[in-house]
Amino acid sequence: MDPERMPVLVGVGQWSERRDDPAAAASPIEILTAVAQRAAEDAGAGKALLESLDTLALSAVIGWPMRDTPALLAAALGIAPRRRIETPVGGNGPLALVNRLAREIHAGACDTALIGGCDVFFSMLRARKRGAKLAWPTGARGLGHGRTESWGEDRPPLLDVEKRHGLVAPAMVYPLFENAWRARRGWSLAEHRRRLGALLAPMTCVAAANPYAWFPIRRSADAITTPTPDNRMVAFPYTKYMNAVLAVDQGAAVILCSRARARALGIPAARWVHWWGGGDAAEQPWHVIERPDLSRAPAIARAGGAALAEAGVAIGDIEHLDLYSCFPSAVQLARDALGIADDDPRPVTLTGGLPYAGGPGNAYTLHALACAAERLRAEPGTKALCTGVGWFLSKLSATVLSSVPRPANAPAIGSVSAASATAGEIPPVLIADTADGPATVDTYTVLFDRSGAPTRGIVLTRLPDGRRTAANTRAEPALLEAFAAEEQIGRSGRLHEADGLNVFDPD
Repeated sequence: MDPERMPVLVGVGQWSERRDDPAAAASPIEILTAVAQRAAEDAGAGKALLESLDTLALSAVIGWPMRDTPALLAAALGIAPRRRIETPVGGNGPLALVNRLAREIHAGACDTALIGGCDVFFSMLRARKRGAKLAWPTGARGLGHGRTESWGEDRPPLLDVEKRHGLVAPAMVYPLFENAWRARRGWSLAEHRRRLGALLAPMTCVAAANPYAWFPIRRSADAITTPTPDNRMVAFPYTKYMNAVLAVDQGAAVILCSRARARALGIPAARWVHWWGGGDAAEQPWHVIERPDLSRAPAIARAGGAALAEAGVAIGDIEHLDLYSCFPSAVQLARDALGIADDDPRPVTLTGGLPYAGGPGNAYTLHALACAAERLRAEPGTKALCTGVGWFLSKLSATVLSSVPRPANAPAIGSVSAASATAGEIPPVLIADTADGPATVDTYTVLFDRSGAPTRGIVLTRLPDGRRTAANTRAEPALLEAFAAEEQIGRSGRLHEADGLNVFDPD
């Protein structure tokens, strides 16, 4: 193991800026250019570091349609890396890039890489409301040489039966995990709500101290969990303040290289953050409705376990955590999967989390990495674990970093992670596209409109023969309100078909 080939993160850059006038808003390429330059400046190497890049890798921008974003960024930076990479949709993407490129650096297949990402939903929505047109670049045809590669899992996240019954976005799906998890714990709705507040309120304190947080506001547990006109219900049991904030203009970048390259560029060793290990996994079964136990996330255990195993440490050895926090269930299932107790004193976020620091599309974990690097530099000898989630707990990545080099007796890089992250064959639950007759509720949620009125009940039901199907309740206000006021998991009822949908009538 050549110590000079060991991967180190040498520079980080972040952007978080509100510009009320859409005409003055920074484009994705302007944000990506800024964070790349800031990362190079943070390393103390400036333009020379950017010119030394052999790999430019970006997470896909969701909020603005662009073709070959890496080529656009390379042109804006005035550089010509030999390789350009872009990930598909998935919040795990940046960590997956870091893990793969770190191993390439160690193997000598890569020397210096920039990993970046951003999103611009805030300005996009503002422009749409005002009827303004944004004059931002959308394509990079003819820029640079070669082809931009696509790295990462990219398969449809939902089945038709899920989409048909309203499970079309994370805000509708993650409550299904949350309610299943609560039922497994055996908590009442009131106790569960109290615990949600206890989990989330400390995250707002972290966000309040983060200069790049979109909402640097301390909120009490009651303010987070109590529905009000400003904090309406979105999908039971989540209020608005429990949901990831996607309407942001944010971005971040990190630069990874070998120790040899860092020395050659004169980057002080005090700026180095050492990559110790990583893990990546896909949930099996892939589709939510097919998973046997929606109160658990086995792929988080595999990805996190692989990262810890490659680093040669246990979860108790990690001083700093950033658990992907698009919704509370993602944090809670991650704690369970990684063996972190509910009362563990370590904060679960370094940024403040996606609901408070902000969730720029696929790029959130780059902000987590940047905050981790800054914390590790400030606290020599400590270690950090960051996790990332794509789609519906579908794609998982984890990365272990430290301010000190990997111990000489740590497992060889690449020797344990692939085997540890391999999914066992978990038989999927068989699915019924339509059903008629008795059924019981496996998990559920109720959707609300912007006025706070319930609009749709969604249930995953189990049939007597063990198959599962998705269904809606009748759209009656009293029934929907009852569904959000009483425990429904395990409740029996009957299914019938109406207008192409399965309808569940509780007993």
